Amino acid sequence: MTIGDYGERRNMSGDRVREARVRYKYSQAELAAKAQCEGVDFEQDTISRIENGQRMVQDFELKTLANLLGVTTDWLLELD
Repeated sequence: MTIGDYGERRNMSGDRVREARVRYKYSQAELAAKAQCEGVDFEQDTISRIENGQRMVQDFELKTLANLLGVTTDWLLELD
């Protein structure tokens, strides 16, 4: 395993991001647009790569995603 990798994934929050996004009935593009309104430069493909574990997530991005999805960062990280 290399620094920044979680097994074969580059993040450990992608599955939970997808779960919460689907619960809110947001498309990937809608979630990206909401993040952009909060100052985080996401596109639809960014959300896709996060959910698929192909992209690392910065701490400020994780906090924004948690706020937009109505969950905690701990929940996204599968800590609670």
